[in-house]
Amino acid sequence: MSVTTTADLQAAAKRFSLFAAVLLLTLLSIALGLTESAEWFWPLLVLLPLLAMGSWDLVQPSHSLMRNYPLLAHFRWLFEALRPYLRQYIVEDDHSGTPYSHDDRALIYARAKGQEDRQPFGTELDAYSSAFEWMTHSIAPKPVVKEPFHIKVGGHDCKKPYEAAILNISAMSFGSLGPNAIEALNWGAKLGGFYHDTGEGGISRYHRIHGGDIVYELGTGYFGARNPNGSFSPERFAEQAQNDQVRMIEIKLSQGAKPGHGGILPGAKVSAEISNARGVAMGIDCVSPSRHSAFSTPAGMMEFIAQLRELSGGKPIGFKLCIGHPTEVFALIKAMLKTGIKPDFIVVDGKEGGTGAAPAELSDHLGTPLREGLILMRNALVGAGLRNEIRLAASGKVVSGFSMAVNLAMGADWCNAARAFMFSLGCVQSMRCHTNRCPTGVTTNDPILQRGLDVALKARRVAGFQHNTVEALAELVAAAGLDHPQDLMPRHIWHRLNPIEVRTLDRIYNFLEPGVLVSAPDMTPYADEWRAADADSFIPRMDVGPQREAEGAA
Repeated sequence: MSVTTTADLQAAAKRFSLFAAVLLLTLLSIALGLTESAEWFWPLLVLLPLLAMGSWDLVQPSHSLMRNYPLLAHFRWLFEALRPYLRQYIVEDDHSGTPYSHDDRALIYARAKGQEDRQPFGTELDAYSSAFEWMTHSIAPKPVVKEPFHIKVGGHDCKKPYEAAILNISAMSFGSLGPNAIEALNWGAKLGGFYHDTGEGGISRYHRIHGGDIVYELGTGYFGARNPNGSFSPERFAEQAQNDQVRMIEIKLSQGAKPGHGGILPGAKVSAEISNARGVAMGIDCVSPSRHSAFSTPAGMMEFIAQLRELSGGKPIGFKLCIGHPTEVFALIKAMLKTGIKPDFIVVDGKEGGTGAAPAELSDHLGTPLREGLILMRNALVGAGLRNEIRLAASGKVVSGFSMAVNLAMGADWCNAARAFMFSLGCVQSMRCHTNRCPTGVTTNDPILQRGLDVALKARRVAGFQHNTVEALAELVAAAGLDHPQDLMPRHIWHRLNPIEVRTLDRIYNFLEPGVLVSAPDMTPYADEWRAADADSFIPRMDVGPQREAEGAA
């Protein structure tokens, strides 16, 4: 039999102190209202709801904390709700915030607004910390190039090549972003002379209002180019792709935020405009499968690329992926060699990309980060002798001219950015992208919240961020004594491994020589994966690496 001690009573008094105080004040207010003046009843407007809440806390079965600490427990939920904002604006220093630090966001905001982005009193970064990176400069720097850098995209089979800017808007779908955000992004692309990737949600009327260049992304749901059963429709695709505003077509194999995962847009969110853009029924769940139905093998994918090129009237066709199994990358390369059909460009999306909401395990631990993924794809193309025919782009946490320079030094021809352009629209990293309650109107279809996003103003900021970031890249390139960003090499980027050891990127990562995968694969780190890759199947033709021992063997 338990004995109640004085300490137990004191602890109980503390737990119930706030509820007891509300109860006593309620009784006192009623008593004074009955005996003194009716004005004493006014406090009951606050006290009675609190008393009701505390009484419910005592009997509800869901939360142990509220049963044991009536009313007091609600302060926990209050601080839980405030925690992201307190951490972001008060607790975090300028460099430790995630996924984007305060300084990263401040730089994007300043460049979008055309404000001063110079930094006084030297760097705040620790130049001797592990993972610090820098770019080498020349004693004889070149003049800064003022004209925008462009890259011609289009191989031998492309009839309508495109001059792509060196920084563009990465894939973000209409539906995930609100109408005002889509319109402002495309208008900004028009003002700045760069392209706007539609994402897999199809081409909406908001993409077309201002006529900015569009890269039409074709995902697993074939939105805007599908039959009623969800299969690919050549006729509908041709209608979309032959529009003059569409400059290139990008097949989405996977994305960094959730590689290997499909998605569902609940029927309640499938409005008339989304239904029209995607070609799906209004009010019905809109499903994005995890894989394509138009092809099932690497060689079949190359045939699909050739079909899209013909249906589009000869426009550049490429694909985007977050790198997964290396054998599948090499299978695609072997399919190009076998069929003779090659994409005009490939976009490598790093797993650090994050505009799509995803399960935590996928966001945190699935897919290859951009740097390793970009190097693998670069090596696959170079090692097979295909790099000169296929352009390569990088997408994943591009913030500044330096982050672009690193990607270009590792083999990319241009960069795409998504969240950086969201910041240029006014995003404050509230982390509510998936709730339809974005406070700045960027990732919501709520008309009241959208009202906060002024399309004309934000379009100028989108263009301003792109222009000023490319200008910063031009200054880095000139300081390195180079003429063009494509002259950047891995040797120009140094990486600190620890406080006393530094190396250039070409002495950290393997960069293959042209044609070596075909002529001498055993001379590369990818020999087993190359042998296992099959142009006619995404399944490896043999096991790679050690295998698990059989369980339950006699």
